[in-house]
Amino acid sequence: MLTIGQLAAYAGVTVRAVRHYHQIGLLPEPERDASGYRRYGATAAVSLIKIRTLANADVPLSQIGQMLEADASTFAEAVQKIDSYLREEIERLETSRKQIAQLGAGDRLALPAEVTSYLDRLREIGASERMVEAERDGWILVAARWPDHIREVMPWKLTQLDDPQIVRLYRVLSEILESGAGDDLRLEEAADILAGLAEQAYTSGKMGYDDLAFDLIDALAAESNPRMLDLMRERGWAGWTRPERLAEPPAKPGVDRRQ
Repeated sequence: MLTIGQLAAYAGVTVRAVRHYHQIGLLPEPERDASGYRRYGATAAVSLIKIRTLANADVPLSQIGQMLEADASTFAEAVQKIDSYLREEIERLETSRKQIAQLGAGDRLALPAEVTSYLDRLREIGASERMVEAERDGWILVAARWPDHIREVMPWKLTQLDDPQIVRLYRVLSEILESGAGDDLRLEEAADILAGLAEQAYTSGKMGYDDLAFDLIDALAAESNPRMLDLMRERGWAGWTRPERLAEPPAKPGVDRRQ
């Protein structure tokens, strides 16, 4: 006959676990002997080992009692259901592991490989990490909106990076992000480049699309540097990602357009 401590040690559980199984009715609690101690026989040891095995397999304690009392076919059916559940849980956890691994990769979070290659190219032309991060956030919005069109767009975007104006723009914007939005000389230069690119797009008829994703990207730009949008308006353009030509640029402070 075994004491509760000996029983727990034999089955590989704690005394506290044995008492909990008594409390919820999984393991019958024996009567005390003449000396006042509870003694457990072989049947209790077998039952406790079965309970431990099922619990270690993540079978809910609420189901273990029914399984212990079930006949062979019912027990096998219950095991099959638990196995199916565990398989689904393993697949979910594997997906979570992949997503967690992507977190460590930074740029790869929520972005296809084509975009991460583009971001690497931005680094090669001299864009700062803060600039790359801002660009990445914009592409996250685009990829969520048009996941199937990224492969069509990226070759064109990579070709753009061969344009010296585009390269200069990314470098100037990087300098602005690193030094602060108060650098008026760099802001003016960036606005001039953007306005020139917008004029080229307007003349060629290749302006941006009217879509929520571009509204959100412009919102990101406004949040990061609202002054730039004001400078663009002074040059006759509203917006950033998909600039719209204003009928007449607003007058700069101190300028009388009637002259």
